[in-house]
Amino acid sequence: MIWVDTIIQGVLLGGLYALFAAGLSLVFGIMRLVNLAHGDLIVFGAYLILVVVSVLGLNPFLAAIVAAPVMFVLGWVLQKIVLNRTLGEDILPPLLVTFGLSIVIQNGLLEGFSADSQRISLGALETASVSLGQISLGVMPLLTFASAVAVIVGLNQLFYRTAIGRAFRATSDDPTTASLMGIRPDRVFASATAIAMLVVTIAALYLGTRANFDPNIGPARLIYAFEAVIIGGLGSLWGTLAGGIIIGVAQTLGAAVNPEWQILAGHVAFLIVLLVRPRGLFPRGG
Repeated sequence: MIWVDTIIQGVLLGGLYALFAAGLSLVFGIMRLVNLAHGDLIVFGAYLILVVVSVLGLNPFLAAIVAAPVMFVLGWVLQKIVLNRTLGEDILPPLLVTFGLSIVIQNGLLEGFSADSQRISLGALETASVSLGQISLGVMPLLTFASAVAVIVGLNQLFYRTAIGRAFRATSDDPTTASLMGIRPDRVFASATAIAMLVVTIAALYLGTRANFDPNIGPARLIYAFEAVIIGGLGSLWGTLAGGIIIGVAQTLGAAVNPEWQILAGHVAFLIVLLVRPRGLFPRGG
């Protein structure tokens, strides 16, 4: 029963990693953009929610709703004015620009909030749990996993059942042909990043409420996001959820054997999947 509980906790942890990765997967799937600042944008979102909670005294979930439009506009402006200029056959310009953006965000947060760890308090909800026989599950991990599934379902519905989703797919397949059909690739890309930033806001909410955070933890979140995306298969949203679960289960199993192995076990699982399936588990999924 202990191992069953460990695996279940790993699955729930995988929901958090899937939230970290979903926005990254969406952006890469549409425009093949590797955003090295993705983890730092999640941390920025957590600080934004913290400020809203502190200034307005709102519940963190309501604060995330307030922060979401700000992040949406930030994503639109960032893509429209900065990142669109870097897109092309050469992958180096977006890597360099987003790496620079990562440094700017980290140093800006350090100046504004210092290097001290912060946490967004949820009160009694932080320790609330539900019992399933001999297994006790935290309410927050359950909410996190449910949110991850809802995000993946929502993005898939958006991608395959809406007009903007058709524009996403057409632009991803052939931007030149899409532009001849009246689609503006620059606006499509900006919309994709703006929507990805809404997902980043949700990830930031659970990052800030489930653990301490500081301005320098973004790159570590980015690594988890990359691993989940690559395990699942580039551009596959459901694969991203599966990738997050694999990393989460590997980490909890590793921690059960030896607490020092938790992080290492996740990276080892990533390497094993790459050895068996170099293109990921679901490279053509959506």
